[in-house]
Amino acid sequence: MRSSPYSAMPVRTLRAAVVLALAAGAVTVAPVAHARPAAPTVSVAADAPAAKPYMGWSSWSMQSSKYPGLNPDGDYSYLTEANVTRQTDALAAKLKKYGYEYVNIDAGWWRDNAWKPEYDQYARQKADPKRFPHGMKAVADHIHAKGLKAGIYLPAGLEKEAFDDGRAPIRNTDGCTTADIVYSDLRTTNGWDSSYKLDFSRPCTQKYIDSQAQLIADWGYDFLKLDGVGPGSGKSGDQYDNVADVAAWHQAITATGRPIHLELSWSLDIGHAADWQKYSQGWRIDTDVECYCNTLASWENSVDDRWDDVPAWTRHAGPGGWNDLDSLDVGNGEMDGLTKAERQSYATLWAIAKSPLYTGDDLTRLDSYGLSLLTNKEVIAVDQGDTPPAHPITPSDPQQVWAAKNPDGSYTVALFNLADRPASVSAPWATLGFTGRAGVRDLWNHENLGSFKDRITEALPAHGSRLFTVTPHGSALDLTAHEAEASSNTLAGNASVADCSACSGAKKVGNLYLGGKLTFNDIVVPKSGTYQVRIAYVSGDARSAVVSANGGAGASHKFPSTGDWGTVGAVTVPLTLKAGSNTITFDSGNGYAPDIDRIDVPKSS
Repeated sequence: MRSSPYSAMPVRTLRAAVVLALAAGAVTVAPVAHARPAAPTVSVAADAPAAKPYMGWSSWSMQSSKYPGLNPDGDYSYLTEANVTRQTDALAAKLKKYGYEYVNIDAGWWRDNAWKPEYDQYARQKADPKRFPHGMKAVADHIHAKGLKAGIYLPAGLEKEAFDDGRAPIRNTDGCTTADIVYSDLRTTNGWDSSYKLDFSRPCTQKYIDSQAQLIADWGYDFLKLDGVGPGSGKSGDQYDNVADVAAWHQAITATGRPIHLELSWSLDIGHAADWQKYSQGWRIDTDVECYCNTLASWENSVDDRWDDVPAWTRHAGPGGWNDLDSLDVGNGEMDGLTKAERQSYATLWAIAKSPLYTGDDLTRLDSYGLSLLTNKEVIAVDQGDTPPAHPITPSDPQQVWAAKNPDGSYTVALFNLADRPASVSAPWATLGFTGRAGVRDLWNHENLGSFKDRITEALPAHGSRLFTVTPHGSALDLTAHEAEASSNTLAGNASVADCSACSGAKKVGNLYLGGKLTFNDIVVPKSGTYQVRIAYVSGDARSAVVSANGGAGASHKFPSTGDWGTVGAVTVPLTLKAGSNTITFDSGNGYAPDIDRIDVPKSS
């Protein structure tokens, strides 16, 4: 839960590497990987929390929807013990054998239909007796009886209603009350300002988190979603910095002795990625996928945002902690609010990004197409196996190619047409770093398509996609590197050379804005043709530039964020070059372009 039942009405949250010692100028280099610096290799036991992205079901999508019949007793009324039991049984019957195992109860389990809360004598959330008449332990027991794992939800901070004028005692303390665990000015925190901020400089505060963690451990829960966490959740500043809360929860969970997966939500600040990795097993990188309308989701609000927002986070995902893209609502047809093509693209991105795969659909009425998406073993293997997260290898234009190099030397390759009309999308093998032929397997259709020379091209519907395993049979691509800071290049406007420890040559060209230009001169190729030119760049946010050759009109391309201004990413663009000497220009136009590290030009078209 993210967009707030804590306010009067749910309101949509605003959407918010080894350095190469290259001399300035052109030198011949071996092919380099497109991937940004990988997440540190972490040794994680196969049965440890988040050894791989978790799979399961979450209640929030149906709770938050206006779809007829889902919430007959008012907003968020779907969440009941009876409905959780039905979904648990359906998950066990239909999806468990494919790896789905978590049943996650979201916001409201301690509140009635008027959103009035229940707390125990120690200011801890207590099951609403009408929603969960047998209590939360009984629900977890039923989930476990089906061979599944149980998940529960809490917001960050001390809820205002639990404060009880500062009189409520804190369990296992010598006289501490809620007045002793928050700031004396009662500053609020979390994404809805629904809680008072906890003051961890006070000795009783950790005890409160310890008591909450012990309670959910005693009930038998295996998963906790901590929501409204900042920096993130649409808030910033000291008041909304909940890193100390997350650290306290990590400590408290460890002390229980129960392996409880800690998931953080929502739109977490990437500047604190190291904190989220240190203290949790997963973090929501984006806003809600739910549309808060008469379906569960919609393409524009905000499934489509993920293609822009995922790239910056890719390098932070790995065993022990994953980038959470939110619920995968592709199983219910009309209720999902998406076309079949959109449903497949949605599922494709989640799988290649190695997001947790948890659906918010009604598992008792999955349609055949939705069931086929959720249970495709080859696609699930991309998400759950040892393949790394994919990233875009072409710019974030309407037609995109994403890829990851797998441990066996093959590539996972996804084609996306994010335009509102049909279009062809092509993946040249040169963008993957090799030439010649390659074998192609279609993962959604379980079909070997045969051997393809130089590229694969597919005609895709609006918002459509394809997902392949590509196995190279050709040779590595020979490239010539050209450094942006080379003295032979031409800089115009505000463009200037700057230090960059992550860049090859430890330099880059930045300040490409409002007419700033960088022109690479004397780019020599042996014959005329289209060349897949790899661009290494740095950009803390998504930025566009017009890329052209030899003074031609060029094309505007949007470069995905690399996450910060110290991380290098790479994409490939096609450029038509003539035999002999060429120029390649990056023009910021009327906007702001990324900083450029270097370009790598193939030795043949």
